[in-house]
Amino acid sequence: MKLAVFAHCAIDTITIGNYNYEQIGGSACYCGITARQFNFDVDLFTKFGPDFPTQYLSDNKINYINSNSEKNTTKFAISINGSDRTLKLENECDPIGHSGVNVDGHIVSPIYHEISDNVFKKIKDDSNFLFVDPQGFLRQKDSQNNIILQNTELDLSHVNAIKVNPEEAQQIVPGTHDEAMMALQKKGIEYVLFTNKTEVSLLVKDKVYSITLPNKEIHDTTGIGDIFCSTFCCTMLKEKDFLWALCFAGGAAQAALDSKNVGLQKIPKKGTVQTNASYFYNLVKFRDL
Repeated sequence: MKLAVFAHCAIDTITIGNYNYEQIGGSACYCGITARQFNFDVDLFTKFGPDFPTQYLSDNKINYINSNSEKNTTKFAISINGSDRTLKLENECDPIGHSGVNVDGHIVSPIYHEISDNVFKKIKDDSNFLFVDPQGFLRQKDSQNNIILQNTELDLSHVNAIKVNPEEAQQIVPGTHDEAMMALQKKGIEYVLFTNKTEVSLLVKDKVYSITLPNKEIHDTTGIGDIFCSTFCCTMLKEKDFLWALCFAGGAAQAALDSKNVGLQKIPKKGTVQTNASYFYNLVKFRDL
């Protein structure tokens, strides 16, 4: 099976305590390499500059076309304190174009303004199954280049699945957590994923299914959401079962956190994810909404 990912690669400087780590990343890398763990072929639509080491993409057999830019790669300075993090934009690469491609599913997960409304519309027209992480649509920068979220009008028609956290949800739709999930569903989204730190919920029709990730010590949270999204998307496309997709996604996020690794090194192997997914499957709670 094949997945198309639309997102920027990035070069991140991650600060945890007194330690700085320069890592390649961006949702393009996290989503793409996670999908490869599930034996998906990956077509990556991205942009990066001459400062980006493409060997990592090549080593993971990820296809990328027309990705080179004269501008340097999008770069963030990320400061992590437990489950909280702050981002500062240090460089912004060129936007991403659209090319029609024959794939089983699409992930749109911008990190900062790289996907225009016009390109987003073309992707929606081209997609059979579309998963959206809207984070990069909502991000703005202040006068010091710190990243903040801003209320944003998004056309989410023809989107099959979305993942938001509480801060992102309130920039798209009003209301409590449940009201926000229902408002997103009313926009036509079949699978609404709501992640609130260790609490993960999925609204399908009139039921909310939820799992709780074990509350252990957290190290580097960069890319955890991307690993979660890619795993959910791949499992849905392969298994056509949203409960397994939820449990696999939670299992992947937990495995990545348990690894205590930084950057892309935390992307878990499929076997570890499967073990965690089986554990979560027996602990899923559900309620009517």
